[in-house]
Amino acid sequence: MIKLTWALVADRMDEWTGDDVAQGADVLEARVGAVVDASGMKASVIQAWREDFLAPVVESLRTEGASALAQGRTWSKASGPFLACASPVS
Repeated sequence: MIKLTWALVADRMDEWTGDDVAQGADVLEARVGAVVDASGMKASVIQAWREDFLAPVVESLRTEGASALAQGRTWSKASGPFLACASPVS
């Protein structure tokens, strides 16, 4: 079991708990993506935000995060105004 938490600086925090890192990455991408999509920013800015901030964190969770969690360690990654952390839960 893992607990995944994330924050968008000066905006909101959220969390997800589950068994599968890939599912957690999908949830992270969907929930943060929905917030960004609803932000009122121009479409080009939303796309840039997704590419520059969201994608690197999600990819890191899928790779380095999955490895760390499989070894019972925590993982975290920040990109611009976005931070995500995952930890094993007993």
